[in-house]
Amino acid sequence: MPTLDDLVENFELLDDWEDRYRYVIELGKELEPLDPADHSDATKVEGCVSQVWLRADLDEARDVLVFRGDSDSHLVRGLVAILLALYSGRTRAEILEIDAQGALARLGLTEHLTPQRSNGLASMVRYVQAYARGERPVHGRLH
Repeated sequence: MPTLDDLVENFELLDDWEDRYRYVIELGKELEPLDPADHSDATKVEGCVSQVWLRADLDEARDVLVFRGDSDSHLVRGLVAILLALYSGRTRAEILEIDAQGALARLGLTEHLTPQRSNGLASMVRYVQAYARGERPVHGRLH
């Protein structure tokens, strides 16, 4: 999974937003598939036009949350991949300190997504932050 800096660099190499959208879709295709059992009400993100599912596992050895996700939309699946690059593998405190809006602005996403996609992305950010605050159950353990 690329880092935010990798994503920014790759976005800068692409000349137009059509190419950037294709890149976002490719990021989504590289996501590890989410188990069909995780496509449930317990992992569904409310507030998204598309279907979005996110789950977190605790890597106890490193005390970090590891996120996985999926969507029924190719573009949104790519947005999930970007959020995973931003949040996955971080401690709860680190997740809560991340300025998601600033990070997404570095990619230029905030001004190039439809209002519905922007609202859905904001819902995903709030969902991840709820995991970090302990408001959502963290699933299984990674060792």
